Amino acid sequence: MRGRKPKPSGLKLVTGTDRADRRNPGEPRPVPRCPDPPPHLTAEACAEWIRISQQLCALGILSEIDRAALAAYCQAYGRWVQAETALDQMATRDQLTKGLMIRTKGGNAIQNPLVGTANKAMSDMMRYAAEFGMTPSARTRISAENDARAMASELAEWGL
Repeated sequence: MRGRKPKPSGLKLVTGTDRADRRNPGEPRPVPRCPDPPPHLTAEACAEWIRISQQLCALGILSEIDRAALAAYCQAYGRWVQAETALDQMATRDQLTKGLMIRTKGGNAIQNPLVGTANKAMSDMMRYAAEFGMTPSARTRISAENDARAMASELAEWGL
């Protein structure tokens, strides 16, 4: 599929760009609910799940169907924390490059693979965070003042 990713109807309602002629009448509307964290999350990822899921639930953004996407965000966060912690420990032993460079068996200096791991995890984390409106630029597209009203009208529309 080419072009821009379509916005969900709920997001269109909140941002004020909803038009009746452009609505998808068959769009699924999951009931907002806070899912339990999956058991495979690392300790850092689980702590992030607890921290962020409560806030997303309070905004009415999270549903059971979002569990895997939020788990991916949290796991990327956990990997980023682990890589940065390992780099920090290496930095205490390496005064010159602070752990950013390592020597190969042949004696060549290369970028520490942990730097790449940290960068990739951070990139993944930010991509998932944007999906949930957890970045400053993603929040500029949402009006929090209208969230409660839009959520109430959506729930009424669902008959809840």
